[in-house]
Amino acid sequence: MKALYAGSFDPITNGHIDIILQALEIFDIVIIGIAVNPRKKYLFTDDEREFMVVKALKEKGVDIPNKIEVFRYDGLTVEYAKRVGASILIRGLRAVSDFDTEFQMTLFNRLLKPGRNTMFFMPDERNFYLSSTAIRDIAKMGGDISAFAPHYVVDLYERKFKKRLIAKKFIFTLSSFPSSTP
Repeated sequence: MKALYAGSFDPITNGHIDIILQALEIFDIVIIGIAVNPRKKYLFTDDEREFMVVKALKEKGVDIPNKIEVFRYDGLTVEYAKRVGASILIRGLRAVSDFDTEFQMTLFNRLLKPGRNTMFFMPDERNFYLSSTAIRDIAKMGGDISAFAPHYVVDLYERKFKKRLIAKKFIFTLSSFPSSTP
């Protein structure tokens, strides 16, 4: 049986990996659907997000491509699930606040595509509070995210933010020169 775990994975976190590993214990194949929404601004490119997912799972020893398929998609997740033959949508629940949103989404999905069910997984307590947004915010402020994401993701952040800091410093330096006009 196939299941679909969809998200932006901007970036993939230890919490995402936790959910994927749990799903692999139940399903024959877990499809990772990386959402591509042109209206959403991602920190990482589509290529970077896909590469992060594949690299992180390989580092955990996951059998790709025999157990995991990674694809990008746009549009409704429930439509994509039908296209790839996934009868179950995997969702992670971290807190009660997640439940409200996930409950509504599940009901909409049932109305849009009957026959697609949702299975909820809770991450380990070490990963319970993780979100991609929190990790991005910590990294942007120079914090250490190594406990929250695979080391490859940490490396990508360091490179991305180092380039941004160098560019900001260069812009500041150029703008701090006095004007040559009298």
